[in-house]
Amino acid sequence: MRKAFLQLHIAVFLAGFTGVLGRLIELQEGLLVWYRLLFSAITMWVLFSITKSLKALPFKDVLKVTGVGCIAAFHWVTFYGAIKYSNISVSLVCFSAIGFFTALFEPIVFRKKIVWIELMLGVLVMVGIFIIFHFDPQFKKGIIFGIISAMLGAIFPVFNRQLMQRMNAPTLMTWELSGGLISLTLLLPFYFQGFPPAYWIPTLSDFLWLLVLSWLCSVWAFQLSANALKKISAFTVNLTYNLEPVYGIILAFIMYNENKYLGISFYLGLSLIILAVLLQSWRIYRQRKRY
Repeated sequence: MRKAFLQLHIAVFLAGFTGVLGRLIELQEGLLVWYRLLFSAITMWVLFSITKSLKALPFKDVLKVTGVGCIAAFHWVTFYGAIKYSNISVSLVCFSAIGFFTALFEPIVFRKKIVWIELMLGVLVMVGIFIIFHFDPQFKKGIIFGIISAMLGAIFPVFNRQLMQRMNAPTLMTWELSGGLISLTLLLPFYFQGFPPAYWIPTLSDFLWLLVLSWLCSVWAFQLSANALKKISAFTVNLTYNLEPVYGIILAFIMYNENKYLGISFYLGLSLIILAVLLQSWRIYRQRKRY
């Protein structure tokens, strides 16, 4: 369990860094994710084929994994859209709504009772986001993208956990990213109707940062999260990912001085989100100590 939590927190830190990369990479959000998936999928096919980690999947499972990959792809598109249309700090805080949506979706998927304390902690996070949204209306478009991203991000690990009961992590990750790439390739032309890109081919700077995003923040972080999910519930993983704003915001403050553009409402909302994370961590600690 301790190793799983360590792997999870390393993955969360890498996820926090993706926010900074979303600003460093100037590609439109849809193309950014498309290239990320392309580089990550190619890397995984080569790496896991060499290590003979890939297992054959029946066509029915390929379709299921592709569907989950499509959810993950559009979770990333809306996440980077939130960064492009607001800033790193606001988009990362919106991502914290993932705990609220997980508390709703996980009981439905696994056909179990709603854990009301988890739902209340998720509501506390939503209150924090509402405070930021209410007092900082200039971030409205980015916040809407961020909430959609959180909703998709909550569905993804819930279904992922089901699939991991029957597949090894390398096979699952490789097919998911490949399925996400195929899905995004088919759907991006429609997305471009509303959000046309300024250019299509990455610059040298974009290309280098895309490799960092693909290799460190996708391939490695994805594997760490998948391993953690074997020992930890999807809700705990998602709520721990609420620390992503903390890491990402600190980096945004250091690199871009975003603290100059954020008012007291942002810090009040962020405080409620951190409180929710701390309360869940304390709750898990008490449960482990009891048993």
